[in-house]
Amino acid sequence: MTLRVLLADDQAMVRTGFRLILEREDDIQVVGEAEDGKQAVDLARELRPDVTLMDIRMPQLDGLAATRLLAGPEVADPLRVLVVTTFDLDELVHEALQAGACGFLLKDAGPRLLVEAVHAAANGESLVSPSITTRLLAHFSTPSGRTRRAEPALTERELEVTRAVARGRTNAEITAELTISLSTVKSHLASVQRKILARNRTEVAVWAWESGIVR
Repeated sequence: MTLRVLLADDQAMVRTGFRLILEREDDIQVVGEAEDGKQAVDLARELRPDVTLMDIRMPQLDGLAATRLLAGPEVADPLRVLVVTTFDLDELVHEALQAGACGFLLKDAGPRLLVEAVHAAANGESLVSPSITTRLLAHFSTPSGRTRRAEPALTERELEVTRAVARGRTNAEITAELTISLSTVKSHLASVQRKILARNRTEVAVWAWESGIVR
């Protein structure tokens, strides 16, 4: 299956570079480009791409606001948005994930990681640049240092899967770490999402840090 990708960035050279990298892949097609946030929202709603690569600093409407309109908690049929930016700031990453982004990547992460992030987003997984993953997720713990008790009762295996997701592991990595099948990982993750009312694994990771399951 060909993955359909929309590029949203106010710099034409950046969009061209992303297009060249992504369209080298046999299973990725760039279906549109947007040079500002408003155009990104309009095109995404029209084209319904599998993944939208969203810059943060854009005219008309910034990338965070655009992401919230496409993937935020109040969106009935959210799209998958991967934020790609030059700004390595914890508060921006925090805001992007809270706005519904399924991943956060720095523009200097390299071609291979960009392709991996697109595939991860399309598969319902999340990828955050390794340099900021742990530092970022720690920001979701309560400011006072005290943690909130997790309300839903998770099984021990579901807790193990949740901790792995919170540390940025992919399903394949969790399979290897816990010595269980891929279908079992997906089943446990789906069960966790139902219990905590999370729409995706990014929200599972945030919930794990907020609840004190991971420190």
